[in-house]
Formats: sequence, structure tokens, C-alpha cells
Amino acid sequence: MSLYALLAAAPGDGAAGSLDEAAERAGNAAGWVEENWSTWLNTGLRILLIAAIAIVLRYLIRRALTNLIDRMNRSAQAVEGTALGGLLVNAERRRQRSEAIGSVLRSVTSFLILGTAALMILGAFQINLAPLLASAGVAGVALGFGARNLVTDFLSGVFMILEDQYGVGDSIDAGVASGEVIEVGLRVTKLRGDNGEIWYVRNGEVKRIGNLSQGWSTAGVDVTVRPVEDLDLVRKAIAEAGETMTKEEPWSERLWGPVEVLGLDAVLLDSMTVRVTAKTMPGKSLGVERELRWRVKQALDAAGIRMIGVVPAQPDAATADPTASMAAPSAYASATSPQSLAATPIAPPNLSK
Repeated sequence: MSLYALLAAAPGDGAAGSLDEAAERAGNAAGWVEENWSTWLNTGLRILLIAAIAIVLRYLIRRALTNLIDRMNRSAQAVEGTALGGLLVNAERRRQRSEAIGSVLRSVTSFLILGTAALMILGAFQINLAPLLASAGVAGVALGFGARNLVTDFLSGVFMILEDQYGVGDSIDAGVASGEVIEVGLRVTKLRGDNGEIWYVRNGEVKRIGNLSQGWSTAGVDVTVRPVEDLDLVRKAIAEAGETMTKEEPWSERLWGPVEVLGLDAVLLDSMTVRVTAKTMPGKSLGVERELRWRVKQALDAAGIRMIGVVPAQPDAATADPTASMAAPSAYASATSPQSLAATPIAPPNLSK
């Protein structure tokens, strides 16, 4: 019997009966409390212990994750401004990547710890958790089907950050758009195109990624000359231009290898194509190609080697055809030709006879 039922029992008639009934009710209530106070205390202490452990564990794990993220950021800032930092580390990229990973880990940790603690507290109140868990499973399935695009974008962003596929400052080709990465998020990646436009690309829509800023790049130049040129002289002029370029700033830093003349790439009746390549810093291949074309053109001009399509060949004046300016003969030049006779007007009849 509950305490409320004991106190709500009907009183007897008269003052004596009322006092006796009140005393009896008070005794019954005190006995009920004495019987159940240990259960209450046990349940309360259990709930407090569960809540305290959950709060302390959540605080310790989140603090450890925060310290780990700060250590990663400090290591990136330590090499910023050095040659190694300029080549291998992008501080903003490392910061955003570490912050995104830390945010995901902290959120997952809080959800798991607090969710488990809430279920344990409900179990302490002798609440049947089977219907609650079944309802949560059905709601999760419905949410997964209704927001599958959002879930796909989120999961793709998480794995993209964990695998370090690209980061801030990288030049990428994402298929649907290409440009420089200016912001990386768990759902959307922001790119700046070649013309200054900003692309918002959903991570779930990206099927393949071409990162042009990782590892190294290749600068390739095709030099087209006349088929009568001396190949050894062409190779020597290009090699000298490339060697001079590798010794000058800032090209000595952007070039990660010598300028190589691979040889003939194509031989036609009216031209030859020589292939020239060089290994460069990531994202610096276009600038190296422009400078290499400039220097190769100057070297070929200095060596007297003419490139196809640069200066068209001019005919010599001594071999010019003297009849080129003469008009073709006409059939009307002769008065007795059939064409001239047909074009002669008919004389009018003589009316004086």
C-alpha cells in the first residue's frame, strides 16, 4: 500500500475515533517509509553516481581531444614561415582539418556518454526500455530514408577530412567544379574558380577528386620547329635555356628537377615537335611553362632556329614570276574572233534607197 492510500483512509466517528485513526494512519505511514527508505536512497545514490561518472568522463575526454587539437595546431604553426612549412604544411588547412575532426569527435563522445547515462537512469526507475528503443530504431530508419542526402554528405565529409584528400589552398578538380579550396566543411566544400566565382559543392556529390597541389606537378612544353633544322642544335639551345632557368630565382625553388628534353614527340612533312618537361612544385606548373616557353623562344632565335608559325617564309624577289601581274588573254582582243563578231552590233538599214 502506498503512503497516499494510507493517509487517505476514511476516519471513524467521534473525537476519540479520530485521534485513534490519525495515530493509526501516522503509524502506518511511518512504517511504509521505514520499509522503503532504503530503496529510495539506493535509487537516488545510483542516479547521482551515474550522472557524476557521465559528467566527469565527458569532461575528461573532451579536454583530452581539445589538447590534442591544440598540439596539432602548435606543431603546424612552429614550421610556418620556414622552407619546410611553405612546401609541406598549410597552417590554415591543418587548423580547419583539426578543428573539424575535433568537433566530430567531441559531438560523438557527448552523444554516446550522455545517451548511455540517460538510458541507465531510466533503468534505475524500473522503466521498461524496450518500447523506447524500438521507437528510436523506427525513428532512426525513417530519418535515414528522409534525409539520406544529408547523411551521405556528412559521412563523405567526415571520411574526406580523416583521409586528408584535400584542404584549404589546394587546387582540385571535383568533376562538378574545379578551383582552389577556400573552405572545407562536413557537408559542403567551397571552391573559388579560375574566373573568381565561388562554387559550393556537396561532399556527397563528389565521385572523384583530382588534387593538383599534392606531391609534385609536371610542366610540359612542345617546341615545334621546321623539319630541316639540326636536332642536335635544337637540343643544345633548349638545354642551355633550361639550365640557366634552374639557376635563377624564383625558378630555382619552383623547379624540383632539371629541365629535360625528352626527344621528338611528332615528325610531320612540314614540322617537328620536341617535347620538354620539368618537375615543379605543386600548383606552380603553369607559371613554369610560361617562363620556359619564353626562354626557349629566345634561345632558338639566338641560335638562328626558326619555329613553325612564328615568322612565315618570304619568297625571294629574284625568283618571282614576271607574268604574275599580267592578265589572262581575252577572246575579245581579236576583231575576227567568233566572240567579237557575235558581240558586234547589227548595222541599221539604209532607208534612203
